Amino acid sequence: MTDSNRLIEIRWHGRGGQGAVTSAELMAQAAISEDQYAHAFPSFGPERRGAPVLSFVRISRQSPIKVRAEIIEPDVVVVLDPSLLSIVNVTSGLKDDGMVVVNTRKHADQLREEFGIKQTLVTVNATRIAREILGVPITNTTMVGAVVKATGAVKVESLEEPIKHRFGRLADRNFQAMKRAYDEAVIQEKG
Repeated sequence: MTDSNRLIEIRWHGRGGQGAVTSAELMAQAAISEDQYAHAFPSFGPERRGAPVLSFVRISRQSPIKVRAEIIEPDVVVVLDPSLLSIVNVTSGLKDDGMVVVNTRKHADQLREEFGIKQTLVTVNATRIAREILGVPITNTTMVGAVVKATGAVKVESLEEPIKHRFGRLADRNFQAMKRAYDEAVIQEKG
């Protein structure tokens, strides 16, 4: 992504029950296992299953993170559910040199035209990967793979233990889905 020594702020957009909170936590745990500083937290209101939700993760290689507020100007925006692009301004506050990582079947050029995304755009069909490997269209761990490829914030191997801890007997399939999304994610630089 950019300078790997600076603080990276990632805002996750999902729907209740899709695992946006889990995704942020997995990335933070992986970063901490690499001796980085990290924290992850959700933004909850009266949401219910299926309602738009946010979660956040900050990762720093050099210094402790003291900011505990929501991420208003993210480096990276992650969209677990592509239908959110039509109802939420996911790029609000996104830095000019930032990136958007989207679970979609569409090509990046289509998304740029349809939603006016100007920053680097990373696309992956995480729903298809999740259905094929996990048997359900829950894209949280799958999208973590795309984010890791796009940002380099953590190593793929560093996610193995947090995924095992979180998913138990389903860990191997979740790790496999994450690695496949890492391999299949397509990065289209800022236009």
